[in-house]
Amino acid sequence: MAMILRYSPTSPYVRKVSVVIRELGLSGQIESAATDPWDPNTDLAVQNPLGKVPTLITETGEALFDSHVICEYLDGIHTGPRLIPEDPKIRIEALQLEALGDGILDAAVLAFIETQRRPEEFRWPVWASRQRAAIDRSLDWLSGHRDLLGGQIHIGHLTTGCALGYLDFRLDDLNWRERHPDLCAWYEEFSTRESMRQTIPSG
Repeated sequence: MAMILRYSPTSPYVRKVSVVIRELGLSGQIESAATDPWDPNTDLAVQNPLGKVPTLITETGEALFDSHVICEYLDGIHTGPRLIPEDPKIRIEALQLEALGDGILDAAVLAFIETQRRPEEFRWPVWASRQRAAIDRSLDWLSGHRDLLGGQIHIGHLTTGCALGYLDFRLDDLNWRERHPDLCAWYEEFSTRESMRQTIPSG
């Protein structure tokens, strides 16, 4: 039985896992199953009580979630260099970058839903502004810790790349590239990786 990744093509968390799969050379071992988590008739909640993608079904039939857990699992079953470093100092740096990238994604998804998906009469501008402020602070932090984006590729780099890509995809009015040319330059180079090129969101 092959592993199965339940996914949605616009989910940035799915993209993160998909990038990891390609970086680890595991594409041939994992089948993709398109899943609409918003569909009231989906059976996704049977495997993942949160009703979210990505959800990975392992070869033994176990369902894994969320993106960090899936990435750590995949990182542990391949034989090449680890994306979650073993060196204690570098590991913490990588996990902190991952946490920041995931936090940017969380805020961006909430801001997008608030302004684009929620009926206008129920929108709360203060809430959307709060999410955007969190993104701005995070980008400022990244610019101030630009050195963390160097060195051997790890989970923190991949998550950061996916986060910046999602800002382009859903919140391009933030104009983050103009305000952070250093991050823009890093992202432009990072985006040439085959794993990133193959996972550009659509829809």
